[in-house]
Amino acid sequence: MKNIEFESNTAQRIYNDYLKRVEKKARVLSQDDKTEILMDINSHIYEGIQRETNVNETDSLLNLIEKLGDPDDFMQPIIAERKINEATRTFNPKTVYQALSFNFKNGIIYSIFSVLYLFLLAFGFLIITKLIIPSKTGLFYYENKFHSFGFVSNNEGMNEILGFWFIPVVLLAAAVFYLIITLLLRLVKKK
Repeated sequence: MKNIEFESNTAQRIYNDYLKRVEKKARVLSQDDKTEILMDINSHIYEGIQRETNVNETDSLLNLIEKLGDPDDFMQPIIAERKINEATRTFNPKTVYQALSFNFKNGIIYSIFSVLYLFLLAFGFLIITKLIIPSKTGLFYYENKFHSFGFVSNNEGMNEILGFWFIPVVLLAAAVFYLIITLLLRLVKKK
């Protein structure tokens, strides 16, 4: 890979420092993957500088680097994906372990999203069952104590207290869960 030569010493130092940070973050990857990522970033910077002709090269470089973002942030998913690809190709235990460790955070986040989406599906199921089998779906009390919320197969001695108000309550709960999921997705996307 041929590094970009800048006229400004400041721009050259910023560029060199940025590439070193990317290279440091990519050190766990194979040489081919590391080279490919560095070439992609180098190409992006070069093309961006060529487009911005009315700004000095230091400002242009700083704008491009700001758009690319901090290597600690944007490199994490790239490394995780590359490590998974490498692990599936090589079956090397070290590579598999690295792939799992890089993807652990994403795994936890997406597991939480899966559970929340599962609740949304369950709420839809409860609405349908309330329409089909209203006596076995709802908010049930047994001996003046909360017993269950949802579908019960045996409701002997239980009182369902919401009646058809169960449907708006479940719709409201589904809307709250959907809002939580959307806000969490935005939070995850910003990181």
